[in-house]
Amino acid sequence: MIVSIIVTCLIGCLCGFLAGKLFKGSGNGLIMNIVIGIVGSWVGNWLLGGFISKLVGEGLLNAIITGTLGALIILFVASLIIGKK
Repeated sequence: MIVSIIVTCLIGCLCGFLAGKLFKGSGNGLIMNIVIGIVGSWVGNWLLGGFISKLVGEGLLNAIITGTLGALIILFVASLIIGKK
C-alpha cells in the first residue's frame, strides 16, 4: 500500500514535470507538479486509457503517457480559464 502510493506520487511528479516542460509558460513547483500529474493520470486514463493501452500495452509507459497527456489537458484548460499573464 505505501509502496503503491510512493510510486503513484513519483509517476505523477514525472508526468507533471513533463507536461510543464511541454506546455510553454507553465512554471509550477514540485507539489503542483505532483498534483497535476496525479489528476492528469486520472483524466488521461478516463479520456485515453483504452486507446493508449492498445498502442503501448499496460505498464509504466502507459502510465507515463496517459498521465502526461492528461496533465497537458489540465494545463491547457487552466490556461484558458486563467488567461495569459
